[in-house]
Amino acid sequence: MTRLRLALVSFVALLGLSSCAALKDAMTAHVDVVARAGSQELHVDSIAALLGATDVPLRPDAIRAVAQLWVNYQLLAAAAAEGDTLGTIEDADEGMWAAIAQLRFRKVFDVISKDWAKVDSSTFEQAYNDGALLGASHILLSKKSEPGSEAANTAIKAEAERIAATVTSATFADVAKRRSDDPGSKERGGDYGVFPAGQMVPEFDAGIRSVPPGGITGVVETQFGYHIIRRHTYAEIKDQFGEAYQGIAAQRAESVYFAAMDSAAQVQVKESAPKLVKAIAEDPDAYRDSREAVATSRLADLSAGQLAKWIAAFPPQSRVRAQVLQAPDSQIPIFVQNVIRNEFLLRVADSLKVAPDSAELAQVRSAFFGGVVGVMDAIGVTPKALADSAPDAKGRAAIAARRANAFFAQVIRNEVQYVEVPDQVASVLRDRYDNRVTPAGLDRALAAATKLRAAADSARAATQPPSAVPLPGAPVPPQQ
Repeated sequence: MTRLRLALVSFVALLGLSSCAALKDAMTAHVDVVARAGSQELHVDSIAALLGATDVPLRPDAIRAVAQLWVNYQLLAAAAAEGDTLGTIEDADEGMWAAIAQLRFRKVFDVISKDWAKVDSSTFEQAYNDGALLGASHILLSKKSEPGSEAANTAIKAEAERIAATVTSATFADVAKRRSDDPGSKERGGDYGVFPAGQMVPEFDAGIRSVPPGGITGVVETQFGYHIIRRHTYAEIKDQFGEAYQGIAAQRAESVYFAAMDSAAQVQVKESAPKLVKAIAEDPDAYRDSREAVATSRLADLSAGQLAKWIAAFPPQSRVRAQVLQAPDSQIPIFVQNVIRNEFLLRVADSLKVAPDSAELAQVRSAFFGGVVGVMDAIGVTPKALADSAPDAKGRAAIAARRANAFFAQVIRNEVQYVEVPDQVASVLRDRYDNRVTPAGLDRALAAATKLRAAADSARAATQPPSAVPLPGAPVPPQQ
């Protein structure tokens, strides 16, 4: 930072006092640029005119997404003009790092979890009887929820008590099919199978535990109504229990493993993390090169740039970015700890020397290469399409940029089908070519587009014929 500041001071000194106006002009021009991609610039006036005439939401996040789309198209065009289809293994592995990491996680998990579900089956019956898992059937008589239903509910409870006094293990299933109000279980004779404690409401769990296996409770009241519960015997659910109990054992072992990893790592999330993490979620691309620490540990540190890569790697349908932005600050350290665990697992993969096999890597790389060529073709800027378009590289670059601009405008105007540049491809392009989205330019573009759209809306309203029916909120014309 000091070196940069000194260089700037020296530069201004060389300009001299007479150059102040030129410097002011340069700074003004800076905010007139919304984005840069290689040698191309997206100016405030052009994007405002485009957005003002469309239905694109005029919000900061939407304007930023539009500007980033323009950058992606232009960088793709620049690469195509140079005959570069990002066709090397290094390009594919860089772009698909998250998919490759996911394959490595799976390999690591296979190794470290191979013994997690191994449980001595001779202990299963005792574990069931002790309540490690619960198994039950029930008969439900639902409560009335309408005001003044007290008398009706008293009668329903009395009916439940009569059933509880007469039902037996031999008749339980038949009575449940005839009398239970629970549509989810009555056709199975009220059977809920095996489930973990805490899955049902507390009163239901307590009712099960109040009787031995094979026993039937009295009336158990919950918010749903009046239950008669029969606790399964181990013999009745032993097959279900074995599978479920092994799953619980595996989950417990996984928790123990990661707790030990966290203890050894001693992760320290920075106090400033909530604000920084939300800023990263708002615009991951702005933090791609940031080395600011989000968390430190004995095993691996996590920088803002690394976190930005992980956040960008989540698929859009996961809505991770939106969830981070909406999360209370108290939840952000938990999110950071989960992300830094990924870094730990990659180190475990290195130590165990586990990696995807050649077939898996080939599939991942093929997807990347196909994504590059597919988007280039959709925009009309494949190297083949540009090869004879101009006699030199500069001319091809200019033509590619114009085609990318034209396609971008058509997308925004909803004249052609939207084509996304996959994040995996965009990340390689942005590392390879100069690019930037300018916050000040975005603000100016949003303000200008808002004014243009308001003017267009007013013009449309002025040309509408008067309505014989008063619109909501409009003054009623006087009676003649």
